[in-house]
Amino acid sequence: MIRLYHVALSPFCRKVRLVLAEKKLEVELVEERYWEQQPDFLRRNPAGKVPVLKMDGMMMAESQAICEYIDERYPDAPLIPRDAAARYEVRRLCAWFDDKFNAEVTAKVMGERVWKKVRKEGYPDSKTIKAGLAATKFHLDYMGALLEQRRWLAGDVMTLADFAAAAHLSCLDYISDVDWNRSEAVKDWYAKIKSRPAFRSLLADQLSGMPPAPQYAELDF
Repeated sequence: MIRLYHVALSPFCRKVRLVLAEKKLEVELVEERYWEQQPDFLRRNPAGKVPVLKMDGMMMAESQAICEYIDERYPDAPLIPRDAAARYEVRRLCAWFDDKFNAEVTAKVMGERVWKKVRKEGYPDSKTIKAGLAATKFHLDYMGALLEQRRWLAGDVMTLADFAAAAHLSCLDYISDVDWNRSEAVKDWYAKIKSRPAFRSLLADQLSGMPPAPQYAELDF
């Protein structure tokens, strides 16, 4: 059995979950309070981060490496193209969301509004939240510009880049912090990817003490 040590509202864990679901692989989800740095978890990943995937007799860490391994192991309906230029674009956009978007938006907004509460680290800092929400506008505009030229973020087919972006935006959507009216192209893209069967388990997520925003459970806008 494949086992994923994860946190429900981690975009990196969600990216892995989307790939597993898209490949129709059954997985046992194990909630991991990684910030407590328990010895058992540190033995699984000395870096002390989620996700950690137990698969094929290995303990794997780092979401991008995990996703690429799964895609190579189960190549039907590939999420990373074979063409070198197209593969570069997918990886570039995955890095954009996992590095730049995460640092400028997800870590700020989710960190203050969600994780401080969960970890009992005090009250949220409104300036940090405002900075994260302001940065969201730039990223939505960038996505809109891409989607005006392409059917999906990296080209004409859905790829891992779409899952990386959706993983981050779905976390923000859980707490109703995305202005979907800013870009019709992005709004339509998200409705399309959110309606995929692979997304269903994410829609069922519930974080203890923090219920999702009402619209989060709806597939249509």
